[in-house]
Parts: sequence; C-alpha cells; structure tokens
Amino acid sequence: MSVPTFGEKNEGTAYKARHGAYVVIADEQNEKIILVQAPNGAYFLPGGEIELGENHLETINREMLEELGYEVEMTTYFGEALEYFYSRHRDTYYEHPGYFYRVGHWRKVAEPTEKTNVLAWVTPTEALQLLKRGSHRWAIEQWLQQNKKEI
Repeated sequence: MSVPTFGEKNEGTAYKARHGAYVVIADEQNEKIILVQAPNGAYFLPGGEIELGENHLETINREMLEELGYEVEMTTYFGEALEYFYSRHRDTYYEHPGYFYRVGHWRKVAEPTEKTNVLAWVTPTEALQLLKRGSHRWAIEQWLQQNKKEI
C-alpha cells in the first residue's frame, strides 16, 4: 500500500525531515471537528512535531495539552501521509511524514498552554476548505469514510 503524498518534491532541493502526529477530534454528535488556527492564519489538525525520544502517543498527549488543554484516547490509526512543503517562517523545505489518528474520547482538563492559537469547531466540509495541508485534508476524508458521511 502506497503512502498518500502531497505537495511537490523539487529535484535538487534539500529537505529537512519533520515527523508529526495529528488527530481528528469530533464533537459528541460527530457533526463538527476541532481545528487549530496558527498565528499566521493557517488551519491545522491538532498535533505537531514528534520530538526526540517521543512516540506517537507521547507526542499527541503533549500536543493536546499544549494546544487544546485536552486528554484524549485514540481509537483508530488512519495511517501515514507524506507532505512536501516550504516554510517561509523557517526558510526551510520540509519532508513531513504525518501519522494520523481518530480520537474516540476527549475531555478538557486545563487551559491550553499555547496561548497564540485559535480553536475552531467546524463542519467536515468547512475543515476540508480551511485546512492548509493536503495530508490533513486526507485524514478528514478517512474520518468521513469511517463515519459514512457525505461532504
């Protein structure tokens, strides 16, 4: 099975590896999904870069507290998707394998420790329009297939 790939890999360009773990969190009615809007205005699924020594679960647990103030339980692994992109902010080209999960249960346990993000509950259709990364849109499509929802 091939890994879904997004973005364009430019020949002769040096890419820095940046692995990430992300989740799809829906409300109790499975009608809305939470997105994180970064200070630059871009929308992403909750999650982030896997730090040295972390596994996917540790990354997700850390990121959920930082971004949302949530504790979560994952139920499904959607899979890996690969994204190539350029970060103007960091002036770096990235090869970004992302590992995507569905959250079955979540609860708010604290205020987010990252204060610069905006959180938005949106419909899956809105999420597909808002999300910056193709790999994140792919994860929403996996969630929709699992829920047999139409977009």
